[in-house]
Amino acid sequence: MNTILLLNGPNLNLLGQRQPEIYGHATLNDAVTLARAACAEGFGIEAKQSNWEGQLIDWIHEARGHAAGIVINPGALTHTSIALLDALNAFDGPVIEVHVSQVHRREQFRHHSYVSLRADAVIAGLGLEGYAAAVRRICDLTG
Repeated sequence: MNTILLLNGPNLNLLGQRQPEIYGHATLNDAVTLARAACAEGFGIEAKQSNWEGQLIDWIHEARGHAAGIVINPGALTHTSIALLDALNAFDGPVIEVHVSQVHRREQFRHHSYVSLRADAVIAGLGLEGYAAAVRRICDLTG
């Protein structure tokens, strides 16, 4: 089975609770369920979330030679982590960056993404549907 690594960064464990006026009321488990439902036959999701940058980097390293692709919502690390970018640059498969909110309608600092420098696509503002769209795209690219 082809594995798609679904990574979520800091504070995304609080989806549905934190700032619902921005992120909605759906939870991270809801996002994972949508992602799993979007998988093409022969694909599966390995979903992980961490508030720790180093943990996310370790999981990206482990995905090398194992995962078909990575869907990542890096949370606030999007705008700050060159280390996350470097780890993603060492991964050979497709990487799709996802943001639940439309980051370009928010604070100026959210308009820059280090992860986008590596991402094969960026999905922002589709809510949780962005996760499903990203999974479908990785299935198309690698299936």
